[in-house]
Order: sequence, then structure tokens, then C-alpha cells
Amino acid sequence: MFASYDIIVVGAGHAGCEAAHAAGVMGSKVLLITMNMQTIAQMSCNPAMGGVAKGQIVREVDALGGMSGIISDKSMIQFRMLNRSKGPAMWSPRCQSDRMLFANEWRMTLEQNKNVDFWQDTVNEILVENDQVTGVKTSMGITFHAKAVVLTNGTFLNGRIFIGEKIFGGGRTAEKAATGLTEQLISLGFESGRMKTGTPPRVDGRSLNYAAMEEQKGDEDPDKFSYMDTPALTKQRSCWITYTDQHVHDILKTGFEKSPMFTGRIKGLGPRYCPSIEDKINRFADKDRHQIFVEPEGWDTVEVYVNGFSTSLPEDVQYEALRKIAGFEQVKMFRPGYAVEYDFFPPTQLSNTLETKLVHNLFFAGQINGTTGYEEAACQGLIAGINAHQNVVEKDPFTISRSEGYIGVLIDDLITKGTEEPYRMFTSRAEYRTLLRQDNADLRLTEKGYSIGLASEERYQKLQAKRALVASLIDDVKATKVKPDEINSWLTEKSSAAIREKSPLYTLIKRPEIGFDDVAELLKWLPENQYYTEIPQKAVEQVAIEIKYEDYLNRERLNAEKITRWEGLEINPAFDYDRIHALSFEGRDKLKRLRPATIGQAMRISGVSPSDISILLVYLGR
Repeated sequence: MFASYDIIVVGAGHAGCEAAHAAGVMGSKVLLITMNMQTIAQMSCNPAMGGVAKGQIVREVDALGGMSGIISDKSMIQFRMLNRSKGPAMWSPRCQSDRMLFANEWRMTLEQNKNVDFWQDTVNEILVENDQVTGVKTSMGITFHAKAVVLTNGTFLNGRIFIGEKIFGGGRTAEKAATGLTEQLISLGFESGRMKTGTPPRVDGRSLNYAAMEEQKGDEDPDKFSYMDTPALTKQRSCWITYTDQHVHDILKTGFEKSPMFTGRIKGLGPRYCPSIEDKINRFADKDRHQIFVEPEGWDTVEVYVNGFSTSLPEDVQYEALRKIAGFEQVKMFRPGYAVEYDFFPPTQLSNTLETKLVHNLFFAGQINGTTGYEEAACQGLIAGINAHQNVVEKDPFTISRSEGYIGVLIDDLITKGTEEPYRMFTSRAEYRTLLRQDNADLRLTEKGYSIGLASEERYQKLQAKRALVASLIDDVKATKVKPDEINSWLTEKSSAAIREKSPLYTLIKRPEIGFDDVAELLKWLPENQYYTEIPQKAVEQVAIEIKYEDYLNRERLNAEKITRWEGLEINPAFDYDRIHALSFEGRDKLKRLRPATIGQAMRISGVSPSDISILLVYLGR
């Protein structure tokens, strides 16, 4: 009755959507199984994409040929480039999204992919023969066969929802939990754990007094995520900022005795960098207020997301505390906040392709790996979908190194270090963040995406044109000199020292007092050339960064090249560590358990010392 597939993707959240679409574009026949066809690409928490380091991930997904950037551009209601006051390595794009439009755009995109089929059901068993996955079995008793399976179960595996003393099964409000799969995976030898996340109340925007809040507008000249020609944002909706105070905190404290966090009913660890409001006032008792971001959920809805007020306290306590926040005095609540606890599988059980080490052609992506965030899930789904396809067609695995992308940093962190709390990406996690900027993700990754058949020809040609233009501009900037009488008055306006003789534009751009916005004006002194009649702002930005940060970039590239030598030194998966008696006990134990693929990975495993690495190199003949 039912056809066999190349790949089955279980779960249609951000990871599942990227996995299914990528594998389908590359030519695999894909079945996407979801518990509810109406919640494909649901933004379960805040209606936004990007942010610090997360925005870089969205750009990388887009550069490779993924869809999160394009979908975000089509559904955004506000755009902001964060950290503009800092160096370009910290610039991070973020958009406020229309929740319903985002999900609808994703569904239409998947439906237009001729290689993707859909099935609404719950998977409670994977089929395995000789340590290789062969398909799945659903709660309806239907068996689907496939050559590879990607699990992207989100928060649904044995999910439990908490609101005060109320506990009920579910992976998301009004949606049931998925059962059976965790137990089966454990029977196959997998280790599992529990994690917790939460979400704030949603409220009626008509009941808010915005005059009592601070308006947060989008950028005057809004950018976008995708390197493709997605529509420009011509109008924007504002967000708003308000604050809790001591009265709010006192009310919240009255519910602490019923808090599932403080009474121990929740066992899993929550995200450290996105704590609940009760956790914040408990841990930061010295602070008399906390910031609350008031975020509209779309163009045509009055529903508002109360960012910063994640909570699992009783709903009556939530409501009473909300009404003490400035601007919320007459608030009407659509639904209370809640916490959800769910199963995850420590990601040290995966290879760098996100394939499990125990079962061939079985891949994990997203929150099942202990991560948090749409962007982290999306990039894992993309890599898992790509590698599931590569395995099916018997092609080389596809990986991204730490020096090539934040995606590489995230996956390497997960498989070598694991995580005991929901993993979130930060710029500080990347040792090469000056190289891994949001502006150059296409220069770093599009060629890789094109080489495997994911990034389109159009995308590749755009990359080539940009690369050629930037290189030509930099060459001409180095070759062009300006006379004192041509430039000194302009330099004076910029509070920059006058020149006494002809000087290259190159040296002027390097001056610290010449800002990024000034570079476009300096380029007007280039020789008149039809090729440069109108230089795109993105090209100007690229030229400015490459010239102003040339020394830093060269130093970081050199460091990356040195480390790459260790990354290229592979370790046989069957290597017998027990025969190296000189290894430390902890080092040997970690190496045996995690089975690093390269010396570079081994170096990053907690508990493996530099002396362990030296000894290992001797035994490898190095």
C-alpha cells in the first residue's frame, strides 16, 4: 500500500523542515511524518529569527541553500542588526516574524518540493536490521521503509507540561507527547536524559497601554537574511520594552511554593541563558527590575508575546503579576506560560555528520540533541538531511569545520563535549569569529552547498559576481592614490589628519576615524569606470571589513590553517586505546567512549590532556 522512501524525516519543526527540503532538493525521495499537518514549522516560542550568533547561523543555512533565511525574509515584520556599535564580528541580524505567515511559507515551500511526501501520524518505533535503520512504525500500526531516518522530535519525547501544580502530557500546549520511541532507543543501547524549556504567557495587544512603554522600532534601512533576491521590507511593526518591579516580584514569589521548578517536580535542566522569570528573581535577588520585550506575533493578529516572562507558575499568579507591569494594568491573557520537560539523547553518541554511532543511517537533529533555539535546530536539520542523502547515494559525508562556520562550531561542541543543559550558540563559542561573520557566509559556504547539489546555479553565480567585484574593488583601492587638494577638506570634516602627498585610498580606509559609512564616499575617488557606476552596499561593506581588519583576518586565517592540520589527521574508529598504557585513565575512558574521528576532535574532549594527545600522536606515527 505504502511506497518505500530514500529518507524518512520524523517531525516537522525547524530541523525537520530543513532536513526534508534539503534531501528532496538533492534528489532523495523523502517522507515527512508529523503529528499534526497544521503545525508544520510552528514557532513554538518567540516569533523571531536570528539574534547574536543565531543570525549568523541563519545566514549560513541560507548560504548553503537552506530555506530558513528565505522564509524569514518573506514573513518578517521587523528587522534589526544587533551590535552595530561593536566590531563586524559581532553584528547579528534579527527579525521579528509573523508566526502564521512563517509556518505557511514553510508549508508551501515543502509542498512545492516534488520529492517530499507527507504523512500525519506519530512514530513510536524505528526498524533496525543488523545495526542499520530500515524504516519506522507509527502509532496507527503502519510500517514505512526507508534507507535512512532523521529524528527531529523536538520537545515531544515523553513530554510533560507544567503549570503550577498541574502536570499533563504534551510536547506543546494542546498537543500530545510522543511515547515509545525513547524506550526503544534505550533498548538499542542509547543513553537518554531529560531537559526543560519554557514559554511565557500570550496576551491581547488591545488590552495593553503602549504609551507606558518604550518603543523599539526596526532599522531605518532594514536588511534581510538571504543572499537571494527576496522581497525588501517596506513597512515594519514596532516592538516595545517595559520592566518588572518589586511589586511584580513579590506577587511572583507567592507562587514559589507551587512552582514545579522549586519543588523538584521538574528534574531536567533548563536553558541557563533564557531563564524563567521566577528563576531570574530568585538568582538575581539584588536586581529590582527585569526587562520585558513586548513582541507582536504578526501583521494581522492582536496576540502578543511577552518575551522575558517565561514561567511555569500557577496561572492566577501569572495573571496577577502581569497586571502590575507598566502598560499591562488592564491586560487580558490568551494563555498562560508553561514549562515542558522532555527526553533528549546526549549528542556525544553522534558523528560529525549527525549520524548515530550505534545505528547506521539513523540521524538526530534539533532538540533531541540537547540544543535550544530555532536556528540551532534548523542548521542541524540541514546537515542531517544532507548527510542522509549522501549516505543513500553513497557519496562522501558533508561536514563544516569550526573555521568554516558557526554550524561547524555547534556540531563539534555537541559531539565532542556533549551538553548537560540546553545548548545555545554564542559568538564567544567560536575561536574564529572574526572570520565567521554574518556578511560573508556566502563567501565561506555557498561553493560547498553548490558542490553537493543543494545551492542553486543562480545562487552560485551571485556568489561569483560578488567575489569578483569585491576583489576588483580592493585591487583598485590599493592602486588608486589621491592628492591632498582633492581629499583634505573631506578628511578635515571627518576629524582625520590631512595628507601632505599623494596617498593610496587603501591607507585612508584603514584609519580608525574613518567609519564604515565613510568608505562608500572614499570609493568615489576611484577612476571613473562603468563597472563601478553603482557599487552595491554589500560590496562596499565587504571591502571596508577586508581592508580595515586585514591584519586580524590574516592572523586568524593562519591560526585556522594550523589547527586544520590536526583536523585532517584521522583516527581509525576501531583504534584500540587500551593498548596505550601511558594514556591517563580519564583520557583513555573518554577516547574509548566518544571515538573522535580526528586528532582535532580528540584535543577538544574534556578530560583528554595535552600529554594524552602527544602520546596518541606517537602511536599514530606522528
